Amino acid sequence: MYAIIETGGKQYKVSEGSKIDVEDLGLEVGSEVKIDKVLALIKDDGGVFGSPYVAGTEVRAEVLEKGLGKKVLVFKQKPRKNHRKLIGHRQPYVKLLIKEIKSGG
Repeated sequence: MYAIIETGGKQYKVSEGSKIDVEDLGLEVGSEVKIDKVLALIKDDGGVFGSPYVAGTEVRAEVLEKGLGKKVLVFKQKPRKNHRKLIGHRQPYVKLLIKEIKSGG
């Protein structure tokens, strides 16, 4: 059984015991989070698809660690003006351990 969830504006395929990196949720390490934006729930005997979300279904996960992603370099230049700028950005993320997929029906 697996589910398709939405968090941070992105969609992830998760199953029990899997680990995923998502956008920073502002939670502490060791805390538990419930994600109720489940787009689809796929079981062995078929699937349930929401419009837009599956009612009564939630995914419980635990925060394992917080960190920063790889550095992305942004280079800006204006032609004929001798203007160059190099900046970097590291997106914060949270690593989640999926504990349970709870079906509401």
